[in-house]
Amino acid sequence: MSSASLTYQKLTPECQLDALASIGIYPETGLLALNSYENRVYSFTDENQHRYVVKFYRPERWNEQQLLEDHTFCERLLNAGLNLSTPLVFEDKTLHSFAGYYFSLFNNLSARSLAVDDIDSLYDVGIALGKLHKIGAKHQFIERPTLNVIEKINLAASDLMNCQHIPNAIKAPLFETIDKIKYKISNAKLSALPMIAIHGDAHASNILLKDGQPYWVDFDDCKMGPAVQDVWMLLNGDRQEQLLQLSMILEGYQEENDFNTDQLAHIESLRTMRIIDYVSWINKRWSDPAFSRNFPWFITDQYWKELLQSLQHQLVLLDEVPLTLQPQY
Repeated sequence: MSSASLTYQKLTPECQLDALASIGIYPETGLLALNSYENRVYSFTDENQHRYVVKFYRPERWNEQQLLEDHTFCERLLNAGLNLSTPLVFEDKTLHSFAGYYFSLFNNLSARSLAVDDIDSLYDVGIALGKLHKIGAKHQFIERPTLNVIEKINLAASDLMNCQHIPNAIKAPLFETIDKIKYKISNAKLSALPMIAIHGDAHASNILLKDGQPYWVDFDDCKMGPAVQDVWMLLNGDRQEQLLQLSMILEGYQEENDFNTDQLAHIESLRTMRIIDYVSWINKRWSDPAFSRNFPWFITDQYWKELLQSLQHQLVLLDEVPLTLQPQY
């Protein structure tokens, strides 16, 4: 995919307003940009004092069928009683197109993001996640991808081979480390895990708290994958902190769904994959001014030194005893 296909250059404020007008929505306030790099997301209040969020999807990242699968999954989750932000229907559609951009509207939840250290909320998050996965186990994506860890690492490594920002002294040890990581992960047999429909990007910023209850947002990365992929991204801090967080999440999860704790053995493989994929993601999007503006450290030697150290540390963690809980979990 060429960098030209990823541009938002034509998505001017005038284009945004014209897109909204095409489905009969007329903002009374300006469009306030929200924190999103992959898509362009704005909040506003319309002429009827209704508060909306509009998401303009990154061009050519997902096709129409893949975006509609996202919307269908969200609707199914909502109908099952899960709290989440779902695309709204205008003119009998949840997905709209204007000037080459797909876009959707959502209600503005007026909620706060889950804090990474908010232990007290993790039990309720676990309940919500168990409910999400219970539905996800019965839902089959056709157009959206299935998570393949080795394939994802291979694609990311291939992309980084052409990265102009990696210092020469770092290149050889970096790719040697990635090769060692691939060897270790390939022996972990992640592909044998049961694949269900998952959120795919279940970090704290994609969970909002409203009236004390968690609401899921941004299903842009939903896919077929193992349940543990939506669990480990909620874990932060050292091992003891992660064990406490995990126990709270799974205690809630078990209220709605069974969780096979054997999947916990794959957390560090999935974490390592995300580290490598994240670097590749920034590299592929570097021509987007939002990335060079928000990730200026990406082109510094210090960043690449720290990345190498981080991946070398992950090599060690891949051999360590995985997180475990008491037998009742």
